[in-house]
Amino acid sequence: MIHRDAIADTGERAAARFASHRIPAWLALALPAGDGPAPVIEALGEDGPRTALVQCRTVFTLAHLSRLTARPELLGAAHRIHGFVTAHLRDDDGGCRVAVAHDGAPLDDPQSRLRRSYDQSFALLALAALLRAGSDRVTEGDLEALWTFIGTHLTDARTGALREDDRDAAGAAIRAQNPQMHMLEALLEAHEATGQPVWLERAGVLVGVAERYFIDPASGSIREFVGPELEPLGGAQGARREPGHQFEWAWLLRRYAQATGNPAPIAAARRMQAFAEAHGIRRDGPLAGAPLDALDASGAPCEATHLLWPLTEAGKLYAMLSETDATAGARTLAIADLIFGRYFAPGDAPHWVNQLDGEGRVIWDTALSRLLYHVALFVTEGGRAGLWRLDGQVLPETVSSQEETR
Repeated sequence: MIHRDAIADTGERAAARFASHRIPAWLALALPAGDGPAPVIEALGEDGPRTALVQCRTVFTLAHLSRLTARPELLGAAHRIHGFVTAHLRDDDGGCRVAVAHDGAPLDDPQSRLRRSYDQSFALLALAALLRAGSDRVTEGDLEALWTFIGTHLTDARTGALREDDRDAAGAAIRAQNPQMHMLEALLEAHEATGQPVWLERAGVLVGVAERYFIDPASGSIREFVGPELEPLGGAQGARREPGHQFEWAWLLRRYAQATGNPAPIAAARRMQAFAEAHGIRRDGPLAGAPLDALDASGAPCEATHLLWPLTEAGKLYAMLSETDATAGARTLAIADLIFGRYFAPGDAPHWVNQLDGEGRVIWDTALSRLLYHVALFVTEGGRAGLWRLDGQVLPETVSSQEETR
């Protein structure tokens, strides 16, 4: 159990040591010893099925950190997990199924055999990160093969939007923004890995999907869910707005604008950020500055709790903006203090919690492996912005400081 009174070192120091100390300590618990293909556990202390979501997110996390901190052992661990994905989670037609048993055996549950768009986005993200990290296990052809599966089995040819999974499209009662968002992220990573303009063209389709179907024109916020034909949805699901996703979309739209040289999406990014800041940030108490978990369409809180991941999404955006905005830099540092002071165990212990209430009390104490993807991107964005320096940091191409992409 993490004792919340034992506040960790400064967030800046903890972020700097994340790849060099906390991740290796976690791998010692999460990845079986050896050299061959193996999966990581889904959460500390659990030994259930292994999902494409967690395994692919972890491959990305390790490859990404390896590239930016010159740690080949992290790439080696990514290769072992990628080997498990290839052998047990990737089907013959190129798509990744939801889950298998811990030893790679197929599960009886038919749901485990679905190929969800959400999972394919992280499979593509993982392949692109391996390619960027100089892996000899992946080629550009692997990315194209997965994209062919996505285009053939998961994409609505009329709208360009992703279906939820590879069942008949008529079976979907609602459509979620999350697969669209993470596929946009994967396409941007694929462009950075290959330099091929076609990946930006594909990303542009999903930006258009967001603009036409998921952005609420009244508030500029991103809807979590729309109807089966991408129409606005009534009820609580249709009204749901998550501040974390406002920040995450804003970060991605700015990346897309930077990559294409087209500043048009920045206006939408600004409105999303403004909505989240106006309605979705706790103003006082030990979690002051943390995004709330969920609002309704008017901005009224409906879940005034604090998952870990929305903090990382706000922090990523503020780190990006800090190059020209000192206030954004200060916000990033404050978020780092909250993340590593409130959610993570002191020192470099590989333990964390998932959700707190407004007083900093633990609601959900499971150390989910999938959260490391969020934290890794936060610490590397802060390092890229010069707010801290990761141990062994390799300075890559920097975020553009041109005002028109701000």
